[in-house]
Amino acid sequence: MSEIPRGAIRFNTDSNKPELWDGSQWAEFQLSTPNLGESGDSQPGARGVISEAHNSTAGALTYINISSAGNAVSFGNLSVNRYNAIALGSRTRGVFGSGYSGSASLNIIDFVTIASTGNAADFGDLSYLNYVPGGFSNETRGIWAGGFNLPAGGNQNNVSYVTIASTGDANDFGDLITAGNSPEGFASPTRGVLGGGQTPSKLNRIEFVTIATLGNAQDFGDLTQAMAGVGGASSPVRGLFGGGYTPTVLNTIQYVTIASTGNTINFGELTQVSRFTGATSDSRRAVFCGRYTPSGSNTIDYVQIVTEGNAVDFGDTTSNTQASATSSGHGGL
Repeated sequence: MSEIPRGAIRFNTDSNKPELWDGSQWAEFQLSTPNLGESGDSQPGARGVISEAHNSTAGALTYINISSAGNAVSFGNLSVNRYNAIALGSRTRGVFGSGYSGSASLNIIDFVTIASTGNAADFGDLSYLNYVPGGFSNETRGIWAGGFNLPAGGNQNNVSYVTIASTGDANDFGDLITAGNSPEGFASPTRGVLGGGQTPSKLNRIEFVTIATLGNAQDFGDLTQAMAGVGGASSPVRGLFGGGYTPTVLNTIQYVTIASTGNTINFGELTQVSRFTGATSDSRRAVFCGRYTPSGSNTIDYVQIVTEGNAVDFGDTTSNTQASATSSGHGGL
């Protein structure tokens, strides 16, 4: 096969979008940008919404404009204050499922309208009590996978989904290959990918599902080492895993090409070691928001997904916190 010339254009039949060859990979054309233009945004662009788990309180929602840099500002609060509400969303809605309060797992699902600010409203319930699952979505479906049930115990292999544009309880999607808690994921418009976790032994697994169909997860490949608590963000083409712990807390970023299968490749490094960071993207820029180092940190940093290299400073979250995040422009849209 002859070498692909830089600047070549193709139509991706999986995502139904045109792509440009940049010399190393096929990159999707940015056909539109969600122009929010709210007073708190420094410029129009995709908005990231962050569920922050403060040291003293839980349930705070904040937001950033991903295309610019700056500190997170207040958005509102979850309908029920809780830790580790795992975020996913569409262009219009952010959805937050699972979590815990006190010592008990919860099955609550909330939602917000991303373009506005305000408190979350009730969406429905997961079909089981869950704490620290992984989450990802495309424009239509949101999926939570794995997790742990406190205080009963037991790592979960459940995969459940909701239709983001409606409200209601989650439905069964299928099962993971390996039960475990504290994985994280990202998605293209067609495929959801989940990596890492613990059982309590750390896992190097990467699994995937086809979002539009129901069924059990399949093997994708392996992380560079067994770890849990990574952050996941993507474009429609490339997915990044940032940070994690082995239990040593890591600053590494690794990536995969979502449409294929295989092991991760080194991408670069975060600005500091990180576990339980809230990661999301506008399909071009991936942001990693808040973390444990293992003490709480308010750092937000970012990378350009199409290139490889180390992260640079973006701004700060409102507290020293672990987090979960979604946006109106992430790779699954």
